[in-house]
Amino acid sequence: MPEPAQLETTKPQKRGPYRTGVRRREQLLAVALDVFAEHGYAGGSLRAIAERAGVSHATLIQHFGSKEGLLIAVLEEWDRRTVADGLADVSGLDYFRRLPEVIAAHRDHRGLLELFTTIAAEASSSSHPARGFIEQRYARNLATLAGHLREAIDDGDIASMTDAQIQIEVRLVTAAMDGIGLQWLLDPSTDVDGSIATYIDRAISAWRRG
Repeated sequence: MPEPAQLETTKPQKRGPYRTGVRRREQLLAVALDVFAEHGYAGGSLRAIAERAGVSHATLIQHFGSKEGLLIAVLEEWDRRTVADGLADVSGLDYFRRLPEVIAAHRDHRGLLELFTTIAAEASSSSHPARGFIEQRYARNLATLAGHLREAIDDGDIASMTDAQIQIEVRLVTAAMDGIGLQWLLDPSTDVDGSIATYIDRAISAWRRG
């Protein structure tokens, strides 16, 4: 039986292959993200991704199972990186006032925003493999915004709204953020922070007036 000291020295070694596998998976995701962002899902072949990553087609299949599996893994990575963790401690109108920070953060992940914009447009087709993911993400986002708008109403910060009015308002907020993000991709001089901050200020003023 190994001595305790021997056991301690062997434990880190068992984690080595796992860490290597995680790093390789992250590298493949980064390459796939670039390829899908540049060419979309249809144009981003596994062969192109494998060649750019310097691995075999079989390696991609080993890690992700299929092209569809790779796409979903890339989108989940985008979702993980862009979740507004910094907004977890705010609610009501404060949540909306902090939204410029969310879209401003995209400047550090241009490829991710390009990918989402491209795939979201492609996923308008019901047969697209990312259709379910995109639908669910928009549904979660709209539900989150609606919840904070209802909090603002309950707190007396803005006028009362019907559920139908709330749904319209949160869709408009989402459309503004998506639209400004697209304009920035086309024209990097776009004032992302200022545009969203201006829109949110105007929306809050309108909500208060009822």
